[in-house]
Amino acid sequence: MNTPTKPRIKSLDLLKGLVIVIMALDHVRDYFHYSSHFIDATDPQETNAALFFSRFITHFCAPIFSFLAGVSAWIVGRRLSKSQLSAFLVKRGIWLIFVELVIVNFAWYFNPAFKEIAFVVIWILGFSMITLAALIHLPAGAILAFSCLLIFGHNLLDGIQVDNKVLWGFLHHRGVIMTTEDHVIRVGYPIIPWIAVMSLGYWFGKFFDPAYDPASRKKWFNRIGLASLLLFLVIRGTNIYGDPNPWTVQDTPLQTIFSFLNIQKYPPSLSYLLVTLGGALLFLANFETVKGKMVEFFSVFGRVPFFFYIIHLYFIHLLGLVTAWVTGFGWEKMILDTLPFRDKDLEGFGYDLPMVYLIWFFVIAALYLLCKRFDKYKSAHKEKWWLSYF
Repeated sequence: MNTPTKPRIKSLDLLKGLVIVIMALDHVRDYFHYSSHFIDATDPQETNAALFFSRFITHFCAPIFSFLAGVSAWIVGRRLSKSQLSAFLVKRGIWLIFVELVIVNFAWYFNPAFKEIAFVVIWILGFSMITLAALIHLPAGAILAFSCLLIFGHNLLDGIQVDNKVLWGFLHHRGVIMTTEDHVIRVGYPIIPWIAVMSLGYWFGKFFDPAYDPASRKKWFNRIGLASLLLFLVIRGTNIYGDPNPWTVQDTPLQTIFSFLNIQKYPPSLSYLLVTLGGALLFLANFETVKGKMVEFFSVFGRVPFFFYIIHLYFIHLLGLVTAWVTGFGWEKMILDTLPFRDKDLEGFGYDLPMVYLIWFFVIAALYLLCKRFDKYKSAHKEKWWLSYF
Protein backbone atom coordinates (compact mmCIF):
# COMPACT_ATOMS: atom_id res chain seq x y z
CA MET A 1 0.00 0.00 0.00
CA ASN A 2 1.32 3.44 -0.89
CA THR A 3 1.71 5.86 2.00
CA PRO A 4 -0.34 9.03 1.51
CA THR A 5 1.79 12.00 0.64
CA LYS A 6 1.71 15.29 2.46
CA PRO A 7 3.07 18.69 1.49
CA ARG A 8 6.83 19.09 1.67
CA ILE A 9 8.23 20.39 4.94
CA LYS A 10 9.38 23.78 3.76
CA SER A 11 12.11 24.17 6.36
CA LEU A 12 14.04 21.33 4.67
CA ASP A 13 13.95 23.09 1.29
CA LEU A 14 14.74 26.43 2.91
CA LEU A 15 17.78 25.06 4.75
CA LYS A 16 19.06 23.29 1.62
CA GLY A 17 18.63 26.50 -0.37
CA LEU A 18 20.42 28.63 2.21
CA VAL A 19 23.42 26.36 2.52
CA ILE A 20 23.90 25.86 -1.21
CA VAL A 21 23.73 29.62 -1.81
CA ILE A 22 26.33 30.05 0.95
CA MET A 23 28.42 27.31 -0.67
CA ALA A 24 28.45 29.37 -3.86
CA LEU A 25 30.10 32.20 -1.92
CA ASP A 26 33.01 29.92 -1.05
CA HIS A 27 33.42 28.88 -4.68
CA VAL A 28 33.28 32.46 -5.91
CA ARG A 29 35.97 33.28 -3.39
CA ASP A 30 38.07 30.36 -4.65
CA TYR A 31 38.18 31.88 -8.14
CA PHE A 32 37.93 35.62 -7.56
CA HIS A 33 39.44 36.55 -4.20
CA TYR A 34 43.05 37.57 -4.76
CA SER A 35 43.93 36.68 -1.16
CA SER A 36 42.88 33.05 -1.59
CA HIS A 37 46.21 32.31 -3.26
CA PHE A 38 48.44 33.41 -0.39
CA ILE A 39 46.33 33.87 2.78
CA ASP A 40 44.71 31.14 4.86
CA ALA A 41 41.24 32.49 5.65
CA THR A 42 41.14 30.61 8.96
CA ASP A 43 44.66 31.36 10.22
CA PRO A 44 44.31 33.71 13.23
CA GLN A 45 47.60 35.41 12.37
CA GLU A 46 46.71 36.12 8.74
CA THR A 47 42.96 36.61 8.52
CA ASN A 48 40.50 39.32 9.52
CA ALA A 49 36.92 39.14 10.78
CA ALA A 50 35.23 39.54 7.39
CA LEU A 51 37.42 36.92 5.72
CA PHE A 52 37.33 34.47 8.62
CA PHE A 53 33.56 34.45 8.98
CA SER A 54 33.08 34.39 5.19
CA ARG A 55 34.92 31.09 5.34
CA PHE A 56 33.49 29.88 8.66
CA ILE A 57 29.86 30.19 7.58
CA THR A 58 30.53 27.89 4.62
CA HIS A 59 31.52 25.13 7.08
CA PHE A 60 27.82 24.46 7.54
CA CYS A 61 27.25 23.48 3.91
CA ALA A 62 28.70 19.99 3.45
CA PRO A 63 27.56 18.42 6.75
CA ILE A 64 24.07 19.85 6.41
CA PHE A 65 23.78 18.53 2.86
CA SER A 66 24.96 15.10 3.92
CA PHE A 67 22.63 15.08 6.93
CA LEU A 68 19.62 16.24 4.88
CA ALA A 69 20.41 13.66 2.19
CA GLY A 70 19.94 11.05 4.91
CA VAL A 71 16.65 12.65 5.94
CA SER A 72 15.53 12.66 2.30
CA ALA A 73 16.43 8.98 1.97
CA TRP A 74 14.15 8.20 4.91
CA ILE A 75 11.32 10.26 3.37
CA VAL A 76 11.74 8.53 -0.01
CA GLY A 77 11.86 5.18 1.76
CA ARG A 78 8.36 5.67 3.19
CA ARG A 79 6.87 4.79 -0.18
CA LEU A 80 9.36 2.04 -1.07
CA SER A 81 10.36 -1.30 0.31
CA LYS A 82 13.80 -1.57 1.94
CA SER A 83 15.15 -3.46 -1.07
CA GLN A 84 13.78 -0.83 -3.46
CA LEU A 85 15.30 1.97 -1.39
CA SER A 86 18.65 0.16 -1.29
CA ALA A 87 18.64 -0.21 -5.06
CA PHE A 88 17.79 3.46 -5.49
CA LEU A 89 20.56 4.57 -3.12
CA VAL A 90 23.17 2.38 -4.81
CA LYS A 91 22.26 3.62 -8.29
CA ARG A 92 22.17 7.24 -7.16
CA GLY A 93 25.45 6.82 -5.30
CA ILE A 94 27.23 5.39 -8.34
CA TRP A 95 25.79 8.21 -10.45
CA LEU A 96 27.08 10.85 -8.04
CA ILE A 97 30.59 9.38 -7.98
CA PHE A 98 30.61 9.43 -11.80
CA VAL A 99 29.41 13.04 -11.76
CA GLU A 100 32.18 14.01 -9.34
CA LEU A 101 34.98 12.39 -11.31
CA VAL A 102 33.87 13.60 -14.74
CA ILE A 103 31.38 16.49 -14.73
CA VAL A 104 32.42 18.24 -11.51
CA ASN A 105 36.16 17.77 -11.98
CA PHE A 106 35.95 19.28 -15.45
CA ALA A 107 33.97 22.21 -14.04
CA TRP A 108 36.73 22.96 -11.53
CA TYR A 109 39.62 22.77 -14.00
CA PHE A 110 38.30 23.19 -17.56
CA ASN A 111 41.20 20.92 -18.46
CA PRO A 112 40.37 17.97 -20.75
CA ALA A 113 43.62 16.30 -19.69
CA PHE A 114 42.22 15.87 -16.15
CA LYS A 115 45.67 16.40 -14.65
CA GLU A 116 44.19 16.46 -11.17
CA ILE A 117 41.32 14.30 -9.98
CA ALA A 118 39.71 15.48 -6.73
CA PHE A 119 37.37 13.36 -4.65
CA VAL A 120 35.36 16.02 -2.87
CA VAL A 121 31.81 16.62 -1.69
CA ILE A 122 29.75 14.97 -4.46
CA TRP A 123 31.86 11.82 -4.30
CA ILE A 124 31.36 11.42 -0.57
CA LEU A 125 27.61 11.97 -0.90
CA GLY A 126 27.59 9.18 -3.45
CA PHE A 127 29.69 6.80 -1.38
CA SER A 128 27.63 7.58 1.72
CA MET A 129 24.46 6.65 -0.18
CA ILE A 130 25.96 3.33 -1.18
CA THR A 131 26.88 2.70 2.47
CA LEU A 132 23.44 3.79 3.62
CA ALA A 133 21.90 1.27 1.20
CA ALA A 134 23.28 -1.44 3.48
CA LEU A 135 22.74 0.33 6.80
CA ILE A 136 19.00 0.85 6.31
CA HIS A 137 18.47 -2.88 6.86
CA LEU A 138 19.74 -2.57 10.45
CA PRO A 139 17.48 -1.72 13.38
CA ALA A 140 17.11 2.00 14.02
CA GLY A 141 19.10 1.75 17.26
CA ALA A 142 22.01 0.11 15.45
CA ILE A 143 22.03 2.88 12.81
CA LEU A 144 22.15 5.50 15.57
CA ALA A 145 24.91 3.63 17.41
CA PHE A 146 26.97 3.30 14.22
CA SER A 147 26.56 7.00 13.43
CA CYS A 148 27.48 8.19 16.92
CA LEU A 149 30.44 5.80 17.19
CA LEU A 150 32.04 7.22 14.05
CA ILE A 151 31.17 10.85 14.75
CA PHE A 152 32.28 10.81 18.40
CA GLY A 153 35.14 8.34 18.09
CA HIS A 154 36.88 8.99 14.80
CA ASN A 155 39.26 11.62 16.22
CA LEU A 156 41.00 8.74 17.99
CA LEU A 157 42.36 7.92 14.52
CA ASP A 158 43.99 11.32 14.01
CA GLY A 159 47.48 10.27 15.08
CA ILE A 160 47.53 6.97 13.18
CA GLN A 161 49.87 6.68 10.21
CA VAL A 162 49.35 3.90 7.67
CA ASP A 163 51.83 2.84 4.99
CA ASN A 164 49.07 2.40 2.43
CA LYS A 165 48.50 6.07 1.56
CA VAL A 166 45.68 5.25 -0.87
CA LEU A 167 43.68 3.22 1.63
CA TRP A 168 44.18 5.65 4.53
CA GLY A 169 43.57 8.65 2.28
CA PHE A 170 40.17 7.35 1.30
CA LEU A 171 39.34 6.27 4.85
CA HIS A 172 40.42 9.13 7.10
CA HIS A 173 43.38 11.24 5.97
CA ARG A 174 42.82 14.05 3.49
CA GLY A 175 45.50 14.76 0.90
CA VAL A 176 47.26 13.58 -2.24
CA ILE A 177 47.09 9.80 -2.43
CA MET A 178 48.75 9.21 -5.79
CA THR A 179 50.95 11.12 -8.21
CA THR A 180 52.43 10.37 -11.61
CA GLU A 181 54.43 12.54 -13.96
CA ASP A 182 51.27 14.10 -15.38
CA HIS A 183 48.47 13.42 -12.90
CA VAL A 184 47.52 13.89 -9.27
CA ILE A 185 44.72 12.16 -7.34
CA ARG A 186 43.54 14.04 -4.27
CA VAL A 187 41.01 13.06 -1.60
CA GLY A 188 39.35 16.04 0.07
CA TYR A 189 36.50 14.15 1.75
CA PRO A 190 37.56 10.85 3.36
CA ILE A 191 34.95 8.21 4.12
CA ILE A 192 35.18 8.47 7.92
CA PRO A 193 33.15 10.05 9.44
CA TRP A 194 31.14 11.45 6.50
CA ILE A 195 29.17 8.23 5.98
CA ALA A 196 27.97 8.56 9.58
CA VAL A 197 26.60 12.05 8.99
CA MET A 198 24.24 10.76 6.32
CA SER A 199 23.21 7.71 8.34
CA LEU A 200 22.51 10.01 11.31
CA GLY A 201 20.28 12.09 9.03
CA TYR A 202 18.46 8.92 8.02
CA TRP A 203 17.82 8.12 11.69
CA PHE A 204 16.50 11.64 12.25
CA GLY A 205 14.14 11.16 9.31
CA LYS A 206 11.59 9.54 11.61
CA PHE A 207 10.94 12.97 13.12
CA PHE A 208 9.53 14.02 9.75
CA ASP A 209 6.94 11.28 9.59
CA PRO A 210 3.57 12.96 8.81
CA ALA A 211 2.16 11.40 11.96
CA TYR A 212 4.86 12.94 14.16
CA ASP A 213 3.72 15.92 16.19
CA PRO A 214 5.42 19.13 14.92
CA ALA A 215 5.51 20.56 18.45
CA SER A 216 7.41 17.48 19.67
CA ARG A 217 9.76 17.71 16.70
CA LYS A 218 10.50 21.34 17.56
CA LYS A 219 11.07 20.48 21.21
CA TRP A 220 13.48 17.63 20.51
CA PHE A 221 15.39 19.47 17.79
CA ASN A 222 15.87 22.46 20.09
CA ARG A 223 17.05 20.24 22.92
CA ILE A 224 19.47 18.23 20.81
CA GLY A 225 20.71 21.29 18.92
CA LEU A 226 21.41 23.27 22.11
CA ALA A 227 23.03 20.24 23.73
CA SER A 228 25.30 19.85 20.70
CA LEU A 229 26.47 23.46 20.90
CA LEU A 230 27.01 23.26 24.66
CA LEU A 231 28.97 20.04 24.24
CA PHE A 232 31.08 21.77 21.60
CA LEU A 233 31.93 24.57 24.04
CA VAL A 234 32.91 22.06 26.72
CA ILE A 235 34.95 19.79 24.45
CA ARG A 236 36.62 22.60 22.55
CA GLY A 237 37.24 24.54 25.74
CA THR A 238 39.07 21.67 27.42
CA ASN A 239 41.37 21.23 24.39
CA ILE A 240 41.75 17.53 25.17
CA TYR A 241 39.78 15.80 22.43
CA GLY A 242 37.50 16.50 19.50
CA ASP A 243 39.77 18.35 17.09
CA PRO A 244 43.40 17.78 16.04
CA ASN A 245 44.07 21.53 16.05
CA PRO A 246 43.96 22.82 19.64
CA TRP A 247 43.11 26.48 20.12
CA THR A 248 45.55 28.87 21.75
CA VAL A 249 45.45 32.32 23.29
CA GLN A 250 46.45 34.81 20.60
CA ASP A 251 47.70 38.40 20.57
CA THR A 252 44.16 39.86 20.59
CA PRO A 253 40.77 38.62 21.85
CA LEU A 254 39.45 38.50 18.27
CA GLN A 255 42.36 36.34 17.14
CA THR A 256 41.71 34.05 20.10
CA ILE A 257 38.10 33.67 18.94
CA PHE A 258 39.41 32.81 15.47
CA SER A 259 41.67 30.16 16.99
CA PHE A 260 38.80 28.72 19.07
CA LEU A 261 36.53 28.49 16.02
CA ASN A 262 39.23 27.22 13.68
CA ILE A 263 37.90 23.66 13.70
CA GLN A 264 38.90 20.99 11.21
CA LYS A 265 36.74 20.24 8.21
CA TYR A 266 38.97 17.70 6.39
CA PRO A 267 37.94 15.24 7.76
CA PRO A 268 35.25 16.89 9.90
CA SER A 269 36.21 16.76 13.55
CA LEU A 270 33.77 16.07 16.36
CA SER A 271 33.86 19.77 17.23
CA TYR A 272 33.09 20.70 13.64
CA LEU A 273 30.09 18.38 13.46
CA LEU A 274 28.71 19.44 16.85
CA VAL A 275 28.63 23.06 15.69
CA THR A 276 27.28 22.50 12.19
CA LEU A 277 24.73 19.77 12.88
CA GLY A 278 23.66 21.42 16.12
CA GLY A 279 23.04 24.62 14.20
CA ALA A 280 21.08 22.71 11.56
CA LEU A 281 18.77 21.18 14.15
CA LEU A 282 18.11 24.57 15.75
CA PHE A 283 17.27 25.98 12.33
CA LEU A 284 14.89 23.15 11.51
CA ALA A 285 13.25 23.50 14.92
CA ASN A 286 12.51 27.20 14.60
CA PHE A 287 11.98 27.91 10.90
CA GLU A 288 9.43 25.25 10.00
CA THR A 289 6.51 27.67 9.76
CA VAL A 290 8.22 30.76 8.36
CA LYS A 291 6.79 32.24 5.17
CA GLY A 292 7.52 35.07 2.78
CA LYS A 293 9.21 35.96 -0.46
CA MET A 294 12.72 35.37 0.84
CA VAL A 295 11.73 31.92 2.06
CA GLU A 296 10.41 31.05 -1.39
CA PHE A 297 13.50 32.56 -3.04
CA PHE A 298 15.92 30.30 -1.16
CA SER A 299 13.55 27.33 -1.30
CA VAL A 300 13.76 27.37 -5.10
CA PHE A 301 17.46 26.52 -4.83
CA GLY A 302 16.68 24.02 -2.09
CA ARG A 303 14.30 22.07 -4.31
CA VAL A 304 16.91 21.70 -7.08
CA PRO A 305 20.23 21.71 -5.17
CA PHE A 306 22.08 19.21 -7.35
CA PHE A 307 21.09 21.05 -10.53
CA PHE A 308 22.26 24.34 -9.02
CA TYR A 309 25.52 22.81 -7.78
CA ILE A 310 26.55 21.65 -11.24
CA ILE A 311 25.61 24.78 -13.17
CA HIS A 312 27.01 27.22 -10.60
CA LEU A 313 30.48 25.66 -10.82
CA TYR A 314 30.53 25.99 -14.61
CA PHE A 315 29.12 29.51 -14.46
CA ILE A 316 31.62 30.75 -11.85
CA HIS A 317 34.57 29.22 -13.67
CA LEU A 318 33.38 30.66 -16.98
CA LEU A 319 33.05 34.10 -15.35
CA GLY A 320 36.59 33.72 -14.08
CA LEU A 321 37.84 32.81 -17.55
CA VAL A 322 36.11 35.79 -19.15
CA THR A 323 37.34 38.13 -16.40
CA ALA A 324 40.91 36.91 -16.82
CA TRP A 325 40.64 37.54 -20.57
CA VAL A 326 39.04 41.01 -20.26
CA THR A 327 41.53 42.19 -17.63
CA GLY A 328 44.51 41.10 -19.68
CA PHE A 329 45.49 38.38 -17.23
CA GLY A 330 44.98 35.73 -19.89
CA TRP A 331 42.02 33.39 -20.27
CA GLU A 332 44.38 30.43 -20.59
CA LYS A 333 45.35 30.90 -16.93
CA MET A 334 41.88 29.58 -16.12
CA ILE A 335 42.63 26.23 -17.78
CA LEU A 336 43.88 24.73 -14.54
CA ASP A 337 46.14 21.86 -13.54
CA THR A 338 45.11 22.13 -9.89
CA LEU A 339 42.35 23.74 -7.86
CA PRO A 340 42.25 27.52 -8.36
CA PHE A 341 43.33 28.50 -4.86
CA ARG A 342 46.38 26.23 -5.20
CA ASP A 343 47.41 27.48 -8.65
CA LYS A 344 50.42 29.80 -8.30
CA ASP A 345 49.84 31.11 -11.84
CA LEU A 346 46.71 32.86 -10.54
CA GLU A 347 48.49 34.89 -7.87
CA GLY A 348 47.65 38.53 -8.48
CA PHE A 349 44.35 37.77 -10.16
CA GLY A 350 41.06 38.71 -8.52
CA TYR A 351 39.48 41.32 -6.27
CA ASP A 352 39.02 42.30 -2.66
CA LEU A 353 36.31 40.72 -0.52
CA PRO A 354 33.51 43.30 -1.15
CA MET A 355 33.86 42.74 -4.89
CA VAL A 356 33.76 38.98 -4.31
CA TYR A 357 30.42 39.44 -2.55
CA LEU A 358 29.09 41.47 -5.49
CA ILE A 359 30.10 38.72 -7.90
CA TRP A 360 28.39 36.19 -5.62
CA PHE A 361 25.17 38.22 -5.66
CA PHE A 362 25.36 38.34 -9.46
CA VAL A 363 25.85 34.57 -9.71
CA ILE A 364 22.84 33.84 -7.47
CA ALA A 365 20.63 36.35 -9.30
CA ALA A 366 21.70 35.08 -12.72
CA LEU A 367 20.94 31.43 -11.88
CA TYR A 368 17.70 31.96 -9.98
CA LEU A 369 15.34 31.98 -12.95
CA LEU A 370 17.03 28.95 -14.48
CA CYS A 371 16.63 27.03 -11.21
CA LYS A 372 13.03 28.17 -10.88
CA ARG A 373 12.23 26.94 -14.38
CA PHE A 374 13.85 23.58 -13.71
CA ASP A 375 11.98 23.33 -10.39
CA LYS A 376 8.67 23.84 -12.22
CA TYR A 377 9.64 21.27 -14.83
CA LYS A 378 10.43 18.69 -12.13
CA SER A 379 7.14 19.37 -10.35
CA ALA A 380 5.15 19.02 -13.58
CA HIS A 381 6.89 15.82 -14.71
CA LYS A 382 7.08 13.56 -11.68
CA GLU A 383 6.56 10.61 -13.97
CA LYS A 384 10.02 11.06 -15.50
CA TRP A 385 12.25 8.72 -13.44
CA TRP A 386 15.50 10.33 -14.54
CA LEU A 387 14.60 13.62 -12.87
CA SER A 388 15.16 11.97 -9.49
CA TYR A 389 18.88 11.91 -10.38
CA PHE A 390 18.96 15.70 -10.72
